[in-house]
Amino acid sequence: MIGGCIRSVQEQSHDDVEHWIIDGASVDGTLATIQASGHAKQFLLSEPDSGQYEAMNKGLALASGDVIGFLHADDLYAHSQVLKTVADTMANKNIDACYADLTYVDPDNIDHTVRYWKSESYRPGLFRKGWMLPHPTFFARREVYEKLGNFDPQFTIGADWDLLLRFIEVHQIHTQYIPDLWIKMRKGGVSNRSLSNIIRNNRQCWNAFSKYNLHPSPVYPFYKLLHRLSQFFGEPPETKGGT
Repeated sequence: MIGGCIRSVQEQSHDDVEHWIIDGASVDGTLATIQASGHAKQFLLSEPDSGQYEAMNKGLALASGDVIGFLHADDLYAHSQVLKTVADTMANKNIDACYADLTYVDPDNIDHTVRYWKSESYRPGLFRKGWMLPHPTFFARREVYEKLGNFDPQFTIGADWDLLLRFIEVHQIHTQYIPDLWIKMRKGGVSNRSLSNIIRNNRQCWNAFSKYNLHPSPVYPFYKLLHRLSQFFGEPPETKGGT
């Protein structure tokens, strides 16, 4: 499925893109797919790692761009104007990061929406009320990572949650929400793959709150569940960027 991911990057109208692919020394044909679809600004690092967050930290160390985003191998950009919109938004030097909406789609039919994760503009305290923005839509300046740190490997399943909590809730970086669909994510991510993973993820969220001496609402798990359930009842709008 990484072929679809790569094509969605290559189809972006914004051409000032450095695309690093971090592969964990796979032996399932992934490397052949990557090499067959290569282009001038696509780079590959293939070596063993301890998991997705180590791989993402490797990508951060290698990337030379001023603005950095992450796209998982099974996911793809929803339309060809995503990176142009990011570039236009981040041209405002007062903005540290931007994000948008995401849909979970059927793994075998990416046009079939299973859940629509509509985000919203951040307000102080939202994380403590069960809110979370869709991390695959998140683009931040390199200097934010340099100042506030990378993915913390102690969070084996929730390091993206910890990073966003640290950046946005703790350090109050300046973000811009774009009400547009940017990412199609195939259903079956690690944190939602099983009941045990959901429990582990929630525990790690609590650990992140404790790490920063934050105190979520006593009914935080209920609020988080409500946010997730609401994603099954919304329909994604027509993308603002076109196809």
